[in-house]
Amino acid sequence: MLNTGILGEQTVVVDQTNTAKTMGSGSLDVFATPAMIALIEKTALMSIASELEEGQTTVGTSLNIQHLAATPVGMKVTAKTALVEVDRRRLVFSAAVYDEAGLIGKGTHERFLVDGEKFQSKTDAKKLS
Repeated sequence: MLNTGILGEQTVVVDQTNTAKTMGSGSLDVFATPAMIALIEKTALMSIASELEEGQTTVGTSLNIQHLAATPVGMKVTAKTALVEVDRRRLVFSAAVYDEAGLIGKGTHERFLVDGEKFQSKTDAKKLS
């Protein structure tokens, strides 16, 4: 059973693989917004993984994130999430992202609980239509 209050934290180092220039979201060697989004999603997912039933997973469905400050290559970036709402299968997380100088992003992220095998099968069936 998932309850509010579950916390998550994940850290990455900004390198050439997660810059705006490499990811195509900009032309500079700074931490990319898509990389920040992926870090938030991973942090939320990992924070509840041990609480899920066999075969369950979650899928991201909504993000409302502000990218407030740029981070250069070489700095650490840490995402912190908190599960703030559980509405049947809908899970809402607050998110805050920091580099070594301070807050660089914040917002909310929504995920839904799904049966992994059923979800994958339904999705794969789209190719057959």
